[in-house]
Amino acid sequence: QVQLVESGGGLVQAGGSLRLSCAASGRTFSSYVRGWFRQAPGKDREFVAAITWSGGSTFTADSVKGRFTISRDNAKNTVYLQMNSLRPEDTAVYYCAAKRTIGQVMGPTAYDFWGQGTQVTVSS
Repeated sequence: QVQLVESGGGLVQAGGSLRLSCAASGRTFSSYVRGWFRQAPGKDREFVAAITWSGGSTFTADSVKGRFTISRDNAKNTVYLQMNSLRPEDTAVYYCAAKRTIGQVMGPTAYDFWGQGTQVTVSS
């Protein structure tokens, strides 16, 4: 089993920045893909970004490309989401997720483990 714990959410003004962290514990993670998703009230869970744990390849949704950056610290088993130039439409609960295989990375059903989520609110 893998346990994922997110932190770093909060309230920020439009144009501001936040960095989310997702710390993992449990089994080894060298073969895992780690991803970030978000879900706003009344909307489906949406892919934000993903990173392969071994090679560090990254994938980013068009809606956040150029503003959000995903990165990892293998020694700390932690993945980060740096969010810059935040907009009110970025307001959502942000979830960290992990999956065992590469394959499809953008669909939430492809992921095996999820964190509890952290709220990000961007005021206008």
